[in-house]
Amino acid sequence: MQAHVNTNCIGCGLCPNICPAVFTMLDEGVAGARDEIAPEYYGQVREAAESCPVNAIEVTEE
Repeated sequence: MQAHVNTNCIGCGLCPNICPAVFTMLDEGVAGARDEIAPEYYGQVREAAESCPVNAIEVTEE
């Protein structure tokens, strides 16, 4: 699985609250995602993507 935060991000902070092991707030005021996602976080990553108010999280299953 891979996650990408696109330019729709408004920096609400919801994704790092749901899954801080994968998502973090960047100095630019928007969220970013780690390149490597451990399988135990897949559910939280999906929840963060579904909860994003501006659909800024793109998840690809491999």
